[in-house]
Amino acid sequence: MADPTPVIEDLRAESDALDRLVAELSPEKWALQTPAPRWTVAHQIAHLAWTDRSALVAVTDEDAFRALVEKALAAPESFVDEGAEELVRLPPAELLDTWRQTRAALDKALRAAPPGARFPWYGPPMSTASMATARLMETWAHGLDIADALGVTPAPTARIRHIARLGFRTRDFAYAVHGLPAPTDPFRLELTGPGGDLWAYGPEGAPQRVTGPALDFCLLVTQRAHRDDLALQATGPDADRWLDIAQAFAGPPGAGRPPKDGTP
Repeated sequence: MADPTPVIEDLRAESDALDRLVAELSPEKWALQTPAPRWTVAHQIAHLAWTDRSALVAVTDEDAFRALVEKALAAPESFVDEGAEELVRLPPAELLDTWRQTRAALDKALRAAPPGARFPWYGPPMSTASMATARLMETWAHGLDIADALGVTPAPTARIRHIARLGFRTRDFAYAVHGLPAPTDPFRLELTGPGGDLWAYGPEGAPQRVTGPALDFCLLVTQRAHRDDLALQATGPDADRWLDIAQAFAGPPGAGRPPKDGTP
């Protein structure tokens, strides 16, 4: 059984990096629009606080989390936005403090989880490591939106390896949420990490293959960039189709980002 501590530590580091980015922002910058339609910097942090709180409930109170799932099922297209709106009305300093307290409580709960624990979620149930990975993925992705609004380009770190692995493991989920049958052929994913090392997943001789920079793959599976703007190569029709629908996050299919040249 894999020790979840490394990914919990990386989640903390990713959260701290984003915290440093927003901690000294003026109220005007908290109100800046991000690439997500109608979402400001404040909405992005409010969303992270809300989803961290949801994760905390999932880890500590399964019955209470069931009520959250029922709410999500009742409004699948709007419950995420409603979650952000719950907190975005707070003054920036109070919103930031709420996120800090919530993620600290989640960090403590994840570290205290017993070996082999599995927690409910809006998608399939998650292990401790998977829950921490999902939170790292969201923190990184929404942090990119904030950085974009602020005109900052953060350097990728080795922490995105967790996101790359999650993107690979959620291949069949991406097909399912698009109403498509999962491919039967095995896939091979070969990525070049930020430090130049090779990150590989799947059997070497797999007929379906995706290669390219790890950063680009992580941007794809979090739908922070359009496939046309990324240096990813697919070999095989199923791998090619996957790059059109890849999605590492729970919930209905995302609309994704348009290509930079503006074509649909």
